[in-house]
Amino acid sequence: MSGDKSGPRQGRRDEGQRGMDLSGKRVLVTGADGFIGSHLTEVLVAQGCAVRAFVYYNSFNSWGWLDTLPDEQRRELDVFAGDIRDGNGVRKAMEDIDVVLHLAALIGIPFSYHSPDAYVDTNVKGTLNVLMAARDRDIERVLVTSTSEVYGTARYVPIDESHPMQGQSPYSATKIGADRIAESFYRAFDLPVVIARPFNTYGPRQSARAIIPTVITQLLSGSQEIRIGALTPTRDFTFVGDTARGLAALAACPAAVGREVNLGSGAEIAVGRLAELLIELVNPAARLVGDEQRLRPEKSEVDRLLCDPGLARELTGWHADVPLREGLRRTLEWFRDEANLGRYKADIYNV
Repeated sequence: MSGDKSGPRQGRRDEGQRGMDLSGKRVLVTGADGFIGSHLTEVLVAQGCAVRAFVYYNSFNSWGWLDTLPDEQRRELDVFAGDIRDGNGVRKAMEDIDVVLHLAALIGIPFSYHSPDAYVDTNVKGTLNVLMAARDRDIERVLVTSTSEVYGTARYVPIDESHPMQGQSPYSATKIGADRIAESFYRAFDLPVVIARPFNTYGPRQSARAIIPTVITQLLSGSQEIRIGALTPTRDFTFVGDTARGLAALAACPAAVGREVNLGSGAEIAVGRLAELLIELVNPAARLVGDEQRLRPEKSEVDRLLCDPGLARELTGWHADVPLREGLRRTLEWFRDEANLGRYKADIYNV
């Protein structure tokens, strides 16, 4: 993608080069009930946005993590319950909206091995629904959230936005597909699309399918043997508050339109070493134990991810503020609250 396309929206685009102030904008967040989405929703409300939170419809009328927000924050939200796979519902949710930040997705890699069709329906078709509705509604800005998994194992580091893509899991393949469809709507219809590509985000509210909550919940439940999969892969971890700020910054940045932009810390750590850090912080007597059921197929494991965040800094001034140890401390503090820890099933492998 590039940022120099002209077309029927060019007048708005030129005006926007002075910068978009999200304050007062009517913003739709899909996946607002999830981990990153709920934090992003808080950031946007704090910035003065009128936020419509698209949550997954269910018979419990659960709004996911939005249910845990303080009453005064929840009252600020216009909650829309629907299904990203339903084009009619997506179109309805986008009525009277200025800006869309699209996060709704299936993200668990192990689950994608046995249910790839669900990932195509949600990640590819769901993104297409968002893009089609945004085109028809004349939306000012659409941010599509990608993932560092689209790069596969690093061929060089740090990974910049020119790095080749490789689908090493059905999950990452569907995210590659969603990214390319988003690019096509920018090129074919001049839809003002930004593709944001966070590396591994962590923090309060993350599901136990991720490495940090997996280790923390086992430790805090009293386990002496901490079960994880491969120890040697490296990842670039970013605290969720930093990722949410980055997404908001890219949505407001005219120079990011038509581009794919990494969000990461620019530092890497091996999964095994990360687990050891958490053990040191919680229970030094515990030990790591390999668990074969948690291993990815050999050709599917992404061995190394290290972000080059230079473009995000150049375009928006964004950078990750929270060091890993401080982020782990904040995450542990949240999990130590029994009301939070009690939501997790530490005794099973969460797919």
